[in-house]
Formats: sequence, C-alpha cells, structure tokens
Amino acid sequence: MGKVIAVANQKGGVGKTTTTINLSAALAEKGKKILVIDIDPQGNTSSGFGVDKNHLENTIYQVMLDDCTINEAIVHNVIDNIDLVPANVNLAGAEIELIGVDHQDFILKDAIDFVKDSYDYIFLDCPPSLNVLTVNAMTASNSVIVPIQCEYYALEGLSQLIHTINLVRERLNKNLDVEGIVFTMYDGRTNLSKEVVENVRSVVSQKVYQTMIPRNVSLAEAPSHGEPITKYEPKSAGAEAYRNLADELIADNA
Repeated sequence: MGKVIAVANQKGGVGKTTTTINLSAALAEKGKKILVIDIDPQGNTSSGFGVDKNHLENTIYQVMLDDCTINEAIVHNVIDNIDLVPANVNLAGAEIELIGVDHQDFILKDAIDFVKDSYDYIFLDCPPSLNVLTVNAMTASNSVIVPIQCEYYALEGLSQLIHTINLVRERLNKNLDVEGIVFTMYDGRTNLSKEVVENVRSVVSQKVYQTMIPRNVSLAEAPSHGEPITKYEPKSAGAEAYRNLADELIADNA
C-alpha cells in the first residue's frame, strides 16, 4: 500500500513544486512506483513534467467534483515509474463549488483509496495557502513534508502550518504526521543560510532532513524544459541532493 505524502507550506516560493517533482523523480529512478497529484491551481507540477495542462479532458478538478474517476484523470508514465494527476486554473473554482458538499474534506482521500495499492508513494503538491484543497490533501495523507527556504523569514508561517497539521490530526485524520522538514535554496557560503538552519533545528521538534537542497541554476531551469532535474541535468548538485533526500525518505520508511 502506497504512502501518501503532502508537500505543504502556505508560504509561496519555498520549493514545494520543485521538491515534489524532483523527489518523485529521484525515487522513481530507484525503482519506486510513484503517483504525483497536482492540487495547486497554478498547475506548475503538471507543466514541470511536460504535460500541457490547459488541453486536458480530466484533471484533479473533475475528480473532486465527481465528474470523473481518479483513474480517468491519471496521465501514465510522464517519466518512467511516475504517473500524474494534473491540475490547471479550473481548480481555483473548486473551493466555492465544494461548499455544502457532504464530507468535502474527504473527497481526495476517497479518490486516492481507489489507487493507493498501485504505488509505493503518492505525493500531493499543495497550493501556497491553507484552504479546502490543502485540508483535503492533509486528510488524505499519512504525512507532510515541509520545504523551508533558507531565508530570514523561514520560521514565519511554520508555526501556523504545524498548528493546521495538528488541527487536521485532531478532527479529520488522527494518523497525520510530519514526515520531515527540508531546507531549500541553501547556500553554504552565506552566514544567513547557516543561521536559518541552526535556528529552525533549535526550535522545532519535528524531523529535519540532513539533506539540504542547494541554490542551483539547473534546478531553476529544469521546469521550463518540462523535465525533473534527474533527467535535465542528472549530474548536477541539485540532482544529487534530491537523490540523497530520496535515500533518507526510503530509510525512514524501511
């Protein structure tokens, strides 16, 4: 049975999508069977895998409105060992359309339950807000990976996110856990990056990954080519970092 992991942080620009795409690709490279579900209306994870998100009959939006099954929305083998349920801007309307729907917080969980046994890992790329889509993702998930950018305001919003995770655990999903916190855009040459890492490690009780994702030109370029870093620049520092993160995740779940 697949482990379902939400990649979440309500701050934008912290590396959620980059982490979803490239951690998935690194795990797929190691032979794991992966499903990625894009639940961000921006659809950047979908285009990051080279999928034309604007010309699709079925996306996660149709799944959540019960207009199609999750199997009908899956794009198979976007790269070897990775299937994708894409998203586009239509998803932005889901929050309003789901008002009053019975068990609205469990829609995604119910859909994922149909396919969970076919995958080793299922990753949910969450939008940069704590809305009904993010709550659905957390209700459906076993755990949450939290990317944090190595910047001055790194801790801002982290406590709010942890509070949300705790609320979801109390009310909707008693098994939800923090899988780990991963530092992104790390620059070992700067004191700031080092200070942020020390600061976060000193105040959080949750697991913090040893692997830190570096600032890396190739990582920034890869999405515009519709490829994960393991395909676009397999020998880059960014690719190696995500392989190391994949090893940590596998070890934690052994």
